[in-house]
Amino acid sequence: MYPYLLEIGPITIASFGLMVALGFLAALQVLSREFVRKGIAGGGEFASSIITTAMVGGLVGAKLYFILFETPANLEWGELFDLIFSGYGLTWYGGFVVAAAAITWQVRRQRVPILTVADAAGIALALGYAIGRIGCQLAGDGDYGVPTDLPWAMAYPNGVVPTLEKVHPAPVYETLSHLSIFAFLWWGRTKISTPGLSFCIYLSLAGLARFGVETIRINPRVLWGLSEAQLISIAMMGVGLLWGLWLWRGGASTKEKEGVAE
Repeated sequence: MYPYLLEIGPITIASFGLMVALGFLAALQVLSREFVRKGIAGGGEFASSIITTAMVGGLVGAKLYFILFETPANLEWGELFDLIFSGYGLTWYGGFVVAAAAITWQVRRQRVPILTVADAAGIALALGYAIGRIGCQLAGDGDYGVPTDLPWAMAYPNGVVPTLEKVHPAPVYETLSHLSIFAFLWWGRTKISTPGLSFCIYLSLAGLARFGVETIRINPRVLWGLSEAQLISIAMMGVGLLWGLWLWRGGASTKEKEGVAE
């Protein structure tokens, strides 16, 4: 494992932070290309503002969710301070909710068709998430799974959260699954004509992928033998399937179908 890729005096480059940055840059490229292709006003410049909003909102939301719901209540103030400014302790769902709310506000303010933006964002999210999970693998930050004797099992002796026991490399599974989602959505971007439907497919597939990987993760079970992430994944899949069916059957407004913001 390589939690830190480079250390020169006071300068330290963490593998997790670098991969998150590369994930945002890759998402920016995808979003810019899609905005230009779809004729969205502002094109690459608007894509940059969306990515900046997603980066700030996502990191704040991911850290806030982790601190509120996944840290012990008896932490000392010094420990809590260190956790807030550390490079680990990020929960994707918290970041997704806060970033989505901030982006929705921004899109509405600019009077850009929100479903068209969502379709492009889903493709960008899949690629950015896949690259970001490489950082979790390099850092060994505890996102790995339960012990296994499969041929590709890995130990994380030098990770941020080390283990000598061979376990499921869950971040690798997530990278591969989201690269597959990205490839599918990229292939279908010129074939799916209903605004918002591509994003619904993203929600369903991303929820399914996370639900699957949680079956071998070490997260605690909170209800019906399911982890909190699995319950949220079920909600994502439900929203994606029901919303997608509604859109496919003609539920989107005429204005949105014509590419005009409401």
